[in-house]
Amino acid sequence: MENYRVLLSDKLSAEGIEVLRANPALTVDVNTGLSADQLAAIIEPYHALIIRSATRVTREVIERAHSLKVIGRAGVGVDNVDLEAATRRGIVVMNSPSGNSVTTAEHAISMMMALARHIPAADLSTKCGKWEREKFIGTEVCGKTLGVVGLGNIGRIVADRAAGLKMKVIGYDPMLTAGAAGKLGIELVGLLDLYARADFITVHTPLTEETRGLIGDAAIARMKPGVRIINCARGGIVDEVALVKALKSGRVAGAALDVFVQEPPPSDHPLLKLPNVITTPHLGAATGEAQVQVAIDIARQVTDFLLNGAIRQAVNIPTLTAKELEVLGPHLRLGEQLGRLAAQIINDAPSQVTVELGGEAANLSAEPITAAVLKGLLSGFLDERLNYVNAPFIARERGIQVVETRARESTDYINTLTLTVRTPSATHEVAGALIGNRALRIIRVDGFRVEAVPEGYFILCRNRDVPGVVGAVGTLLGRSGVNIAGMALGRDHSGGMAINLVHIDGPAPQSVLDELRALPAINSATLIRL
Repeated sequence: MENYRVLLSDKLSAEGIEVLRANPALTVDVNTGLSADQLAAIIEPYHALIIRSATRVTREVIERAHSLKVIGRAGVGVDNVDLEAATRRGIVVMNSPSGNSVTTAEHAISMMMALARHIPAADLSTKCGKWEREKFIGTEVCGKTLGVVGLGNIGRIVADRAAGLKMKVIGYDPMLTAGAAGKLGIELVGLLDLYARADFITVHTPLTEETRGLIGDAAIARMKPGVRIINCARGGIVDEVALVKALKSGRVAGAALDVFVQEPPPSDHPLLKLPNVITTPHLGAATGEAQVQVAIDIARQVTDFLLNGAIRQAVNIPTLTAKELEVLGPHLRLGEQLGRLAAQIINDAPSQVTVELGGEAANLSAEPITAAVLKGLLSGFLDERLNYVNAPFIARERGIQVVETRARESTDYINTLTLTVRTPSATHEVAGALIGNRALRIIRVDGFRVEAVPEGYFILCRNRDVPGVVGAVGTLLGRSGVNIAGMALGRDHSGGMAINLVHIDGPAPQSVLDELRALPAINSATLIRL
């Protein structure tokens, strides 16, 4: 059994560490408090890295991580990981978003209630011996409109809890349909409409280039006067400079912040000086239950990936459970082999790749199969490590257009996969099928019907369909000591063009290929290795 080394560079609950150490195939090291430079210096031998929010996985770290297969984030946010660099290197990045969803949502609701009723300030005043009832008159949340920006796991739980408080809930999420939102009891609206209508606004999106500064001067100018803003997601989604101005002017009545751009914020940060701001030190996921659950979740995910290849909660590759891998496995192998075949029959770099799933395969997830095709195809052109994670990324990086289509009509085969590759000079097509959901076959090459097992060495001959070609090819190969394991023939019509896919036991010398090309009826002869 292969042994894998796992590094924990942030504190993880003991229950999560126990999950990892329970497997004898894993060697687990705990080394916390590392700077990015220190992590880069020791990362080389590790196959898995498990982090929380403190560790910064920079491009430099990833460039030194020659053995790394997976980065596991115990929690949700992965903005402390250079995701592009990880994807480029073919490293799976996983998070564990479910374990702390309830905890974070409850904290957002708590912050909203504390903001509405001035609870922290009133508590401090009372403990100082004062009784300032008039000073801390609050506002009810019942009947008010809550705008939820981002309706993922946490945003949906916040919306559900707010509905229980008899609030009107409106939400914005570009990935959610109005029908799906309606089933959750949420009115889906545009972002500008949400700003204009909401009495309270809470954000629950990841921090990306698109969401950085989302709540800024322009957004605040469109909000209702006296709006209250809650951010328990990520620092930077709310523009801190713009928020300070709006709080001082009264445009925003109050803000409750669990996160900051810089954590911890400097002691002289202006938001810490304002009386209408409530702050907590990134406590969204800080409950005992959540800490244990995210640790167990990520430990199980990383273990399952290393030992079984199962991918769950990945942020840079489609999720595949072990059961799904069992179903998709033959299709992935077929896709990769067809990609390898196509790479060896085209003469230029591909500009467009079309992957068509046919028959019952049309009901499968196309993304992982396309990734397998691209892995096989690009391996013929690039001298670098390719896998299902980075192959689609590299294809996009090189300007290759990738198209996925489906054809559910019946054919001679139950499951088919067709790959069409367009280059600046030509278009080529290869197709394969699964027989009995396990046996792989090549069934078509550039329009010629053949049937061959896609493994080992082949010589692909293109020739005129005239008598004696098969015999001449066989004689030449036999004379040269090249043993034929099988032969698949295809032609467009009698006397037209044909192909001869000759399965051989090992690689044929260049001199043999040259002799084949010199035969009168042969147009080309190409060595194929699958």
